[in-house]
Amino acid sequence: MDKKTEDRLTNERNIWMATVRPDGRPHLVPVWFVWFQEKIYIGMQPGSVKANNLEKNDRIALSLEDGSDVVICEGTAVILEQPYPDELIALFHSKYGWDMIGDPVHNLFFEVNPKKWLRWEPESS
Repeated sequence: MDKKTEDRLTNERNIWMATVRPDGRPHLVPVWFVWFQEKIYIGMQPGSVKANNLEKNDRIALSLEDGSDVVICEGTAVILEQPYPDELIALFHSKYGWDMIGDPVHNLFFEVNPKKWLRWEPESS
């Protein structure tokens, strides 16, 4: 992966997440995320549409927000078991001021294992 993409994954605030509903319809939402050790981590509320979708079908697609400088990740997601790595906790806190351990609502975390990256930039004039 090139340095520019790595920097964007580290620093951008939101990523669009697409999951598949049981009836095959897509579900698309923006979420907070952390890029850590070549994987993407996302916290969510247990029982939410996205959580239920991932528990039934682990396939996921993610895209950074800039549609002119595209970064798309296709992969699979698994529930992240506790204890969470201290460095991951620190990254969520540093990026969002969010205590992922103390959040009583958004306390289910998924680890996304990238399988395919799609990337293109606007043409220079």
